[in-house]
Amino acid sequence: MEIGEIISDAAMYPINNVKALVIYVVLGIIAFLALIITGVGFVGAGEATGLLSGGLGILGIIGIIIAIAIFALIAGYMLDVVKIAINREDSAPEIDPVRQIINGIKLFILAIIYMIIPIIIMAILSAINETLGLILGFILLIAFSILLVIAQCRFAKTESLGEALNIGEVINDLKEIGIVKVLAIIIIIGIISYVLSAIATGIGNFSEIIGAILSGIVTIYTTFLQSRAYGLLYSDAE
Repeated sequence: MEIGEIISDAAMYPINNVKALVIYVVLGIIAFLALIITGVGFVGAGEATGLLSGGLGILGIIGIIIAIAIFALIAGYMLDVVKIAINREDSAPEIDPVRQIINGIKLFILAIIYMIIPIIIMAILSAINETLGLILGFILLIAFSILLVIAQCRFAKTESLGEALNIGEVINDLKEIGIVKVLAIIIIIGIISYVLSAIATGIGNFSEIIGAILSGIVTIYTTFLQSRAYGLLYSDAE
């Protein structure tokens, strides 16, 4: 598929599957409310002292567990969106909580593994020469971020961390698709996400409640868009 076709298809996918979009917007809101209501949301504002002590501390832990479970479920569901896109199907995935939560947690682990490598190399090089370390580290972060996109697609297709960590095959897939094409999709999605987020933030300056709701919708919408686009992109490697 051409870049324009991928982006236009991905942009319409959440709208064509609005029921799934609404469900996951609500889940995202529930996750954030769980953190705020149980006191965890006050940490950043410096109001956690005393609030998270005693019984409320237990509530805070419960809030974190609920939030992690929901975020993992969303991540696992998005992996299924990727898989459906790889097969070039248009339907929305079914909700399969246990499997999707497990896959979501595995996806977090996969991201950590891919990102820890350039960070370690950056730290080592920075100890030798700070400027060199920052420059090469930044280049490596970009390179591994691109590889992570392909690795996530391999994981979505196979549900195997071993396949996703097979760097050789990941690189072969990247070559098959074309690094310029992958970069173009990543950049375009980044621009779309930034513009939509900026609009939601701007509206939030006039109405915090509406702005917060719009931010939640934008976040889930762009996540759907990104997952669909990556799946369609990876279908070229099939």
